[in-house]
Amino acid sequence: MVLEVKNVLFLCTGNSARSIIGEAVINRIGKPHFKGYSAGSMPKGEVHPNTSQLLTNQNFDPSHYRSKSWEEFTGPDAPKMDFVFTVCDNAANETCPVWPGQPMTAHWGVPDPAAATGTDAEIHYAFADTMRMLQQRISIFVNLPLASLDKLSLQKSLDDIGKS
Repeated sequence: MVLEVKNVLFLCTGNSARSIIGEAVINRIGKPHFKGYSAGSMPKGEVHPNTSQLLTNQNFDPSHYRSKSWEEFTGPDAPKMDFVFTVCDNAANETCPVWPGQPMTAHWGVPDPAAATGTDAEIHYAFADTMRMLQQRISIFVNLPLASLDKLSLQKSLDDIGKS
């Protein structure tokens, strides 16, 4: 049985760090069953330099990623999203974008490494920790038995992953 590729959108406010990392990770570990995208409700217009450095250090090509508005994914020619994950951090009083439509959605809040302060080492750690958290959640997600889960069970699983 061949499963169709599921499109996954990672949303945050600025689309310069967390959502970009989510897109990169799912495109690596979710291949060939998932295709990742990222966007922001108020995009910064550029990928954060520490995100690019982290991606390079993890053998991703940072030139494949750019900061963009979620409006790119609302037009008639945009890919249909099957899953939308917000990765902004409610605990930091960030406003998370809300995605209209019918995809499965979940909130996977992650602190914004672009807001990290301290030494260079502390800031680099914040970016690496963001990747670690997202890799863990995405790894669980891509290994869910999607074909055998009903919609309610799948939604609960997505919500539970966000709490991990």
